[in-house]
Amino acid sequence: MNMHSSQIKHFDYIFTGTGLSALMTVYKMILSGKFNDKSILLLDANTKQTNDRTWCFWSEKETIWDSIVSKKWDSALFADQDFKRDLDIRPYQYNQIKGLDFYRFVLKALLKHSNITFLTDKVTDINELDTHVYVGTEDNRYTCSYLFNSIYTKAFAENQFRYPVLQQHFVGWLVKSRVEIFNQNQATFMDFSVEQKGNTRFMYVLPMSKTEALVEYTLFSEKVLPNDVYETEIQNYLKNLGATDYEILEKEQGSIPMSCFPFWKRNTKRVLNIGTAGGWTKASTGYTFKNADKKSTKLVAFLLENPSTLLKMKDFHKKSRFWFYDLLLLDILYRHNESGNRIFSSLFRKGNPALIFKFLDEETTVLQDVKVVLKCPKIPFLNALFGRVFLSNK
Repeated sequence: MNMHSSQIKHFDYIFTGTGLSALMTVYKMILSGKFNDKSILLLDANTKQTNDRTWCFWSEKETIWDSIVSKKWDSALFADQDFKRDLDIRPYQYNQIKGLDFYRFVLKALLKHSNITFLTDKVTDINELDTHVYVGTEDNRYTCSYLFNSIYTKAFAENQFRYPVLQQHFVGWLVKSRVEIFNQNQATFMDFSVEQKGNTRFMYVLPMSKTEALVEYTLFSEKVLPNDVYETEIQNYLKNLGATDYEILEKEQGSIPMSCFPFWKRNTKRVLNIGTAGGWTKASTGYTFKNADKKSTKLVAFLLENPSTLLKMKDFHKKSRFWFYDLLLLDILYRHNESGNRIFSSLFRKGNPALIFKFLDEETTVLQDVKVVLKCPKIPFLNALFGRVFLSNK
């Protein structure tokens, strides 16, 4: 599509950024069949043509994503320096989706719809006016009635002190070993047996076969490390597993912000922040796929329930008690970053894995919440609670 800079084309909806949340939302809009009369523009400088990430999520039932799940596991391993536990996670299954498979699946579906336009262009300016939103890019200008923004601005969360910001940062290698060293029927959920060095550090392993696996060195901490630190730890871990001869097929790395910063307070009448930019990432774990799946479904329902004349994007978000639980955990990890191992180990040592997954999915009752939380060390959480409730100035 060629547009001269003198033209300003108007759309009903513009999505700035076409990551997971944007693509999920637009895909569900077309599945509903109710948006065929709406013009939709997706803007991103990235063409989504590379396998840049791996998403995992647990589920009890079939999902609309099942056709692109590359591997499922019924069992997970949790370990620290003192114990190992095989977690039978049924009725859940742990699912893996490769980034490129997801992009291709959604983009193929969207390209069949003439009301949806994709443009590879970098967004430089978003300006909300009373009757519409103006969007400037490096090459063009557009307007829309409503804007969904998933471009994350680090400064919003990091230039404040009320809500701690940690990073879930990792480097992963997809390796192929000459000898059989992996249990292909079991994902390693968290292995804290690696040195903690004052942080929360663990290995995460997704085995495709007995000889092939994605091995990720992951931290929940404030600062990202030099690249060779992650790679040395992966090498050591593979050596301990018995992998002396292997090739690296792919590498991936990432840093996911973990914060209870209320991103939704930046939502306005016509602009809704989605994805990480809207606080859609599960703050205590960094899990994005399941949360984005739920939120995008709610968002499409919200758009259908609210005729345009009534639509106020700032009314979309609803805060829950799980936000507060996440906040307490992040308060603890921010002040005592080394305590993550102890907290997660106490949770998984004797806890019911299916109940823990249900809790992390924010689907438990208050009584079930209590069962899960009582497994955790009491003193750190009571201190964090005291700090939030009694020492807070607001």
